[in-house]
Amino acid sequence: MESIQSLLEQASVATIAVKALSDDKKEEILRLLAANLRANISTILAENKLDLDRMPDTDPKKDRLLLTSARIEDLAKSVEDIAGLPDPSNRLLSEKILDNGLLVQKITVPLGVVGVIYESRPNVTVDVAALCIQSGNVCLLRGGTDAFYTNTYLVAIIQEVLAAFDLDVSIVQLLPADRKFMPELLTATKYVDILIPRGSQQLIDYVREHASVPVIETGAGVCHTYVEASANPVTAAKIITNAKVTRPAVCNSLDTVIADREILEPLLMELAPELEAYQVEIFADPESYSVLKGLSYPFLIEAVEEDFGREFLDFKCSIKTVGNFEEAMKHIRKFSSKHSEAIVSGNLVFCERFLHEVDAAAVYTNASTRFTDGGVFGLGAEIGISTQKLHARGPFALEKLVTEKWIVRGQGQVR
Repeated sequence: MESIQSLLEQASVATIAVKALSDDKKEEILRLLAANLRANISTILAENKLDLDRMPDTDPKKDRLLLTSARIEDLAKSVEDIAGLPDPSNRLLSEKILDNGLLVQKITVPLGVVGVIYESRPNVTVDVAALCIQSGNVCLLRGGTDAFYTNTYLVAIIQEVLAAFDLDVSIVQLLPADRKFMPELLTATKYVDILIPRGSQQLIDYVREHASVPVIETGAGVCHTYVEASANPVTAAKIITNAKVTRPAVCNSLDTVIADREILEPLLMELAPELEAYQVEIFADPESYSVLKGLSYPFLIEAVEEDFGREFLDFKCSIKTVGNFEEAMKHIRKFSSKHSEAIVSGNLVFCERFLHEVDAAAVYTNASTRFTDGGVFGLGAEIGISTQKLHARGPFALEKLVTEKWIVRGQGQVR
């Protein structure tokens, strides 16, 4: 294949079929998709193993690539959740009759052709397809080579479901992973309405810099948890451990602990054994390094400036000691990627200030940043987590896969 022109054209034509689907038909399609995912678990796992076998165990992206029976079941449930959500398109937003008698309405309509560029995350294949079908959009999936076998089989399942309803299978397409086709996709303004990169900062930067198609960024997550002096050290250690170790390779996992000097030692006494159990490497500033050295923490490294503002995506984190709330806020302003930020504190004034002053897509008091997720927030699933401020911010899901359209009805009026 020398060009993806024909695939882009097919996607554009397929918008007609998907926009014409009734709510009941969309629900039938998605429920059959969920059933077929469950029915093909063994084959999905076999294809996934082909991908996993090509990736070294030391690669932190391997957990993102891994599918298990439980994860496939979660995918199927997510598809069913999406099927139960209201279609965000064709909603009446406003209506008025002008003095000249024109009836002017504003409605929501599907975006059209949604291109998603992603890495090592086969669950994205199913989530995006389901979200696009439910919102009346066509999706072009450009997955990475790491998940080639898994993505190919998952799209085959999706297209079989579409064919079972006599629908255009180009409603969901998997584009070639070869990088030579990327410039053609990024500049396909005639056929593609929006591009959504989901992956490393390098991928996101590349798409943003080279695309002429409009881009919605799903940014990298440099996530902080600030432990203020009034916090309960046991509670803080529990929150930090959850945020760091449950899925370290995802964007909502913790990267930096910020701790008031007053609570540093009791916090680290609680936290060190928890992180040591998972062999978490800690890049510590001088004060936290001294405390952890005294606690004989085995995976300890002296932090340098580059260890702050760094998205680790691994069993690694940094620690910064501050004197007060203002210093913590200054550190977050400097290093945050504006994804998810948390404070652990018993001081309600500081908690409220944190919620209102921190510029991030999701802000938390006394909770783990790991909750930043479309499924958890009741959105069924997500295409990604946007850190920009236009169109979508935070978990980017079904409700944001639409734009607006003005409908004007007249009886011969002229201007």
